[in-house]
Amino acid sequence: EVRVEESGGGLVQAGGSLRLSCAASGFKSDDFAIAWFRQVPGKEREWVSCLASDGKTHYPDSVKGRFTLSSDNDKNTVSLQMSNLKPEDTAVYYCAAAQFSLFCGNMDHWGKGTLVTVSS
Repeated sequence: EVRVEESGGGLVQAGGSLRLSCAASGFKSDDFAIAWFRQVPGKEREWVSCLASDGKTHYPDSVKGRFTLSSDNDKNTVSLQMSNLKPEDTAVYYCAAAQFSLFCGNMDHWGKGTLVTVSS
């Protein structure tokens, strides 16, 4: 059974940094992609980073240069280092996993989320 669980959320001032971690298990690392999404209540979920099944990383323009993914060799721990945080980064952040995904679309396995609050 594939499982993902987020940790590391909290309150940070604008301009500060925060590191989120995703503990993932139950899959073969070469086959799976791990992604981070975020969602603000009342708004659509937004993709913020992707560690594809081929090992490549992808970021949307909204976080490129500020957010960085890192992973152990087995993708059992995938971290999202967030820097120069802005109040608009405030959201619940979710980790997700999917098999054979090159761009982290249609993720199949989701964590419960961790809240990140950026104060101005």
